[in-house]
Amino acid sequence: MGRLDGKVAIITGGALGIGEADCMLFAQEGAKVVVADINESEGKRVANQINQAQAGGQAIFIKTDVSQEKDWQILIEKTLKEFGKLNILVNNAGVSLGKNIEDTTLDEWNWLMGINATGVFLGTKYAIMAMKNNGENCSIINRSSIDGQIAESGLFAYCASKGAVTILTKSAALHCGEKRYKIRVNSVHPGYVHTALTEKEAADSGLTPEEYFAKVGSQHPIGYIGRPIDIAYADLYLASDESLFVTGSELTIDGGWTAQ
Repeated sequence: MGRLDGKVAIITGGALGIGEADCMLFAQEGAKVVVADINESEGKRVANQINQAQAGGQAIFIKTDVSQEKDWQILIEKTLKEFGKLNILVNNAGVSLGKNIEDTTLDEWNWLMGINATGVFLGTKYAIMAMKNNGENCSIINRSSIDGQIAESGLFAYCASKGAVTILTKSAALHCGEKRYKIRVNSVHPGYVHTALTEKEAADSGLTPEEYFAKVGSQHPIGYIGRPIDIAYADLYLASDESLFVTGSELTIDGGWTAQ
């Protein structure tokens, strides 16, 4: 307990899945949490649960479309007004599309890239601007994927977006280092995790969630797919001062998928 005492964290896509697990875990470890999501009802539920269930937990919900620059400006402004600073950003919000390059339309490409890549660019940019002069240790954690390291033909736009996240993270980390900002920037690369996102991928593939998770689970050397909390613990490490010498890195949590 207390690994994030005194820190303020924004978590995008915080209403469900890995984002929700991050919000709950970070609050348990002492952070003040901003739940940022386009899903208002579920986002408010997470914030209310933190405020009601956690000992001394503090959380607010701010409705945010991460693909929109104005929403990022409002999100940062409200966070600073409510909590006075920003120490942690987890760029977790993301979408998927189970199509190959020939079947992907331009509209679908622009929609997915707007959330998965542009959203991470905007979040990283505005978080750096908010963090760089506060004099405290700060961390930006960008949600990439194993598909930002290797490719799958049936997830063309998703792979492209996560590849962009992988490299923009390294560039931003170098920038912060060169400027001697006390900001670390890293990417986290989950394998398949049981979330609403992977349930959509199951539907896109024509399988039931149970069939899909059994199929992809067997392809992980460990024999099963991950849980949101498995990724949240990695995010916690990068958010905490335990990782002060870690920046520009790819943290892969994939049950051995990419070791094959």
